Amino acid sequence: MAEVARRAGVSLSTVSRALSGSTLISEETSKVVRAAAEQLHYRVDAAGSSLRTGLTRTIGLVIPLSHAANQSFSDPFFLEILGAVADELSACGYNLLLAKVIDDPGEWIMHVARGRRADGVIVIGQGFYHDSLNRHAADFPIVVWGARIPGQKYVSIGSDNEAGGHDATTHLLAQGCRRIVFLGDPATPEVAARLQGHLHALREARVESHPNLQIPVRFGSDTAYHAIGGLLSAEVDFDGVVACSDVFAIGAMRALAERGRRVPADVAVIGFDDIPFAAHTTPPLTTIRQDCRVGARLLVESLLRIIRHERASTVVIPTQLVVRASSLREHYRAPVAARRPQRHPEVTARGRKSRPG
Repeated sequence: MAEVARRAGVSLSTVSRALSGSTLISEETSKVVRAAAEQLHYRVDAAGSSLRTGLTRTIGLVIPLSHAANQSFSDPFFLEILGAVADELSACGYNLLLAKVIDDPGEWIMHVARGRRADGVIVIGQGFYHDSLNRHAADFPIVVWGARIPGQKYVSIGSDNEAGGHDATTHLLAQGCRRIVFLGDPATPEVAARLQGHLHALREARVESHPNLQIPVRFGSDTAYHAIGGLLSAEVDFDGVVACSDVFAIGAMRALAERGRRVPADVAVIGFDDIPFAAHTTPPLTTIRQDCRVGARLLVESLLRIIRHERASTVVIPTQLVVRASSLREHYRAPVAARRPQRHPEVTARGRKSRPG
């Protein structure tokens, strides 16, 4: 460490703080210290540091899935946010302890705390356990990826779910849709907010909402596929689908295609998340983008602040409408001769074109 300090032109204490991710050190100084450490192949002695500070340099990440026990870590959105969090922790010199639980995550959190297995815990989604997380927030450092709920005592980082639901529905309304299916279980806080945004958009457009088109599907294998198949078998009339995940949207498109319904000419479909595969479906999927990289950075930064007994605040991250072919109903309903050739560009909510879908 002394050689790192000499090469970087700083004190030993500055090196220690910079390599531990302390916010007391400027980003410019931290970069100089990390560069010197990298040149010298210096690594912090985790065991010695743990003995001196009482910290494990490990962060727990738990995914409570009591509301969707059949959902696995292979879910594309989980993989994306998990990978982003792992990258952020690695950059800060922390290890990751991963768990999936189908019961109260509070019990797992306190087990980790009592055994000193981690310095803090990131929870991906409140599920049904908002009250439990509220109770444990005072006992152990916790940050939650999820919705902001009135009266919460823990810090949460999450997308603006209500705005996302509103933007998705407004977009389908602009495509001429008037009987729009909403796919998602409002028992979970994030989906409840998306449903509120959906209903708000319908009210603004003075379009009637139909309770029989609000389908409370839970996350799991083929749930959306079977839900849409059931609506088609019952000959329920609908011309649009707002799905609370891209996986739901992809399942819905498969069910529609198998029953001869054209997407988007007959039914326009929009998802939520913007997983990497969304741009490669047939047709490419319009979706509401959640910024997992920004979310992961804020989750890690907030938790490390709490561990250092510093103030951390709840943050709501803006979502973004990404338009691809699956929702462009009016274009595909036009007479073939009247259509202009296009490559199904991906368009953001600001109207800027990016890579072809």
